[in-house]
Amino acid sequence: MSSYVESVLSKEEKINYSAKISLWSLMPLTIFGLIFLFLSPNDKFRGIGLIFFIIAFIRYKTTELVVTNKKLIAKVGFVKRRTIELLLNKVESVQVNQSVLGRMLNYGSIIVSGAGTPQAPVNGISNPIEFRKQFMEIQEKANE
Repeated sequence: MSSYVESVLSKEEKINYSAKISLWSLMPLTIFGLIFLFLSPNDKFRGIGLIFFIIAFIRYKTTELVVTNKKLIAKVGFVKRRTIELLLNKVESVQVNQSVLGRMLNYGSIIVSGAGTPQAPVNGISNPIEFRKQFMEIQEKANE
């Protein structure tokens, strides 16, 4: 199965940097899944635990964030999909938001603002500072 990003690349476009969702950002879903699956005295609540695990897995597998030589592409979601595609020269800022726990475990949200585009957050990204750094370097090269 091909990814969303691969399906929207133009012929001369190549991926320069790719970010993944952090497993740490999925920890609350995993903990609830464990509680319901293994600590529940009632079998019907074990199904709820499995649902939490499935939600975490789907979030992990369906979040894509890449910078190509031409644009920034983000896709979040499976059934309800949200996509963002901004040309590199149209991106005005890339912000990083991290909680205290996010700083300790190296994950956070990337918020992209572009010309004519409202802010577009992508939550739970692993190593968001590195993503911003790589994006800025790629954007500078594209503008040369």
